[in-house]
Amino acid sequence: MKNMIASLVLALLCTVTYAQNNHDKLIRVLIVDGFSNHDWRQTTKQVKKILDKSGLFEVAVSTAPGTVNDTAWATWDPGFKNYDVVIQNTNNIQNPSLRWPRRIEEELENYVSSGGGLYILHSANNAFAHWDAYNRMIGMGWRSKETGYALYIDKNKAVQRVPPGEGEGTFHGNRSDLLIHKLNSNPINKGFPNEWVTPDIELYKYARGPAENVTILSYAFDAETNKNWPVEWVVKYGKGNVYASSMGHLWSGDIYPVSYRSIDFQTILIRATEWLAKGKVTYPVPANFPTRSTISVNTEPDTTR
Repeated sequence: MKNMIASLVLALLCTVTYAQNNHDKLIRVLIVDGFSNHDWRQTTKQVKKILDKSGLFEVAVSTAPGTVNDTAWATWDPGFKNYDVVIQNTNNIQNPSLRWPRRIEEELENYVSSGGGLYILHSANNAFAHWDAYNRMIGMGWRSKETGYALYIDKNKAVQRVPPGEGEGTFHGNRSDLLIHKLNSNPINKGFPNEWVTPDIELYKYARGPAENVTILSYAFDAETNKNWPVEWVVKYGKGNVYASSMGHLWSGDIYPVSYRSIDFQTILIRATEWLAKGKVTYPVPANFPTRSTISVNTEPDTTR
């Protein structure tokens, strides 16, 4: 009996140790939400579901107060330093006075510059135009014509800079299916085809900012302006890295839209988050990744409601 009890205890200890070790291997991800002109609640649910399904991440959410004068601002602290990657899912473009407290801005600046990873999710590049360090972290965002440089890719695949005051302020047309072209290699897009179709995307034109330490990963052509505009880019900020993309649009009333069901978006979300945490990627490119002529969409039912 004593031997049986000892064996059971040993087995239990081994199970607990394995679970702890496996838990320690998970990448700690924080999604910050709370306000946006997009459906931030549904966005957070979908992003968390995609990341959870990969088995690589432990995902937490910090929801900021949603009004300027909320007393909860005094104690709100997302605790960036406790995570490997922060996914930014707030946007104050329609209410510029709705901002994070300065102490939280400084925490994010220190977090990224010290080596943390920051994922700018779709409309998060619309946010915080007042914040100089944020503009440098994201490289380019939804900004006025007079604010910063815009980048486009010419016919020779060279990156061109549009100075402040020239061209236009940031805008986009209707959502559409677009052919994405890979421009620069990165562990995120290693193994991707050189071109593939992504569905129902907003292509940002004349995204502007300091555009420093920016590497454009992919772009798409816009017939209205007759230019190739960046779709994904990464920014080096201190010791940390930032990933930004116009993929991931989710508007009010959208429930698990095709833009989130697309295999390319789901794959990129997982691989970019892993790269931000580790500087490398282990998540494989799925066999059904889209091609230059075929969209690929996950057909599983929505489970977030």
